[in-house]
Amino acid sequence: MTLIEPAAALGTDPRIRDGRLVPELIRAEFPILGTLNAHGRPLVYLDSASSSQKPLAVIEAMDTYYREYNANVHRGIYEIGERSTAAYEAARRSVARFINAPDHHEVVFTRNATEAINLVAYSWGRRNIAAGDVIVLTEMEHHANLVPWQLLVQEKDGDLEFIPITDDGVLRLDVFEVLLRLKPKLVAFTHVSNTLGTINPVAEMTRMAHAAGALVLVDGAQAVPHVPVDVQAIEADFYVFSGHKMLAPTGSGALWARRELLEAMPPFLAGGEMIREVHLRRSDWNDIPWKFEAGTPDIAAEIDLGVAADYLRALRMGRVREHERELLEYALPALAVAHPELSLYGPMDPAIRGGVIPFNIPGIHPHDVAQVLDRSGIAVRAGHHCTMPLHERLDLAATARASFNVYSTRADVDALIAGIAEVKRVFGV
Repeated sequence: MTLIEPAAALGTDPRIRDGRLVPELIRAEFPILGTLNAHGRPLVYLDSASSSQKPLAVIEAMDTYYREYNANVHRGIYEIGERSTAAYEAARRSVARFINAPDHHEVVFTRNATEAINLVAYSWGRRNIAAGDVIVLTEMEHHANLVPWQLLVQEKDGDLEFIPITDDGVLRLDVFEVLLRLKPKLVAFTHVSNTLGTINPVAEMTRMAHAAGALVLVDGAQAVPHVPVDVQAIEADFYVFSGHKMLAPTGSGALWARRELLEAMPPFLAGGEMIREVHLRRSDWNDIPWKFEAGTPDIAAEIDLGVAADYLRALRMGRVREHERELLEYALPALAVAHPELSLYGPMDPAIRGGVIPFNIPGIHPHDVAQVLDRSGIAVRAGHHCTMPLHERLDLAATARASFNVYSTRADVDALIAGIAEVKRVFGV
């Protein structure tokens, strides 16, 4: 079963020319990109790996919800209540189409990828992980795909093992093969590294893990906004992602999981909506996915997650990926030529790298780099990017990080290069 529609159904799009994205036209749909920062400089937003900007389609959909049909879902039988429920469930179907889920009931709405991972760790993990069991992670995981498993194995007296990386940020699959001999119950890894940009071979890793009898969770927070994601092709058991990184509002996200797993898992949170019947001494649970959606959700945000999924799907994720690959092909050598002393991290091959460029200027702390860049209107992230163990592995206290999205351009890269020159001038480097 497939939920992907044929290309003709999407029609022609002026934002696509000769099979490529036209970022200038896309930028016009993001109001914040036409503003000035506090220093009176045009905003050059290069922190999309932290959180993306939002297009008018998403902003207006949220405004419409609150202006026209603000009501709780799955409760009111009056007109705006039914309209709210219909929009909320239509968003679930849009998200399912976006990741090619075989059944939209396998999509559970969460606040973000962090909550989705915790849901799996609490609901599946506490029922299936026992003393002595092994969970395999990687050295490049975001804290959200590390700390929940630490808590789980501490509680259950299990063990964590880690797939190491090479010095240029590529996973050691030869070591992964050895770790699989430990017969782990679960393997959890990021699809795309939020710090290094490494695109991991998730389908291959899933096949390896399944052959060893393990289930697989993939953290797709940095993948769904940037590369085509087909959960059926990947064949993972759990796939999680956040909305705010894929043009949707904060407070939106999703867990996709195989139906049989979701049906066997106990609820994560308890309360309204996740029940079928409640009596004083017992309750019966609702069907999936609502069994995992206790209480009133962030309705507008999840509706907008569907809008964002449709927005990206119309652009075609293959084109989005190609756009960011071309930006990397331009940015990596341009940065190296303009600033040869710059330290760049992660794989230098754009074919296995997403639109993320961590860097350091020798002798200048990344926080100082970010502050001076901000004076020029350039927004980058500075710090450990919620990957402290990865920074320890690379013997780094912190890095500055520039990251792209569909609205990023070569002009943004040029502004970064000029901004780094200004940082060096300020610090006399």
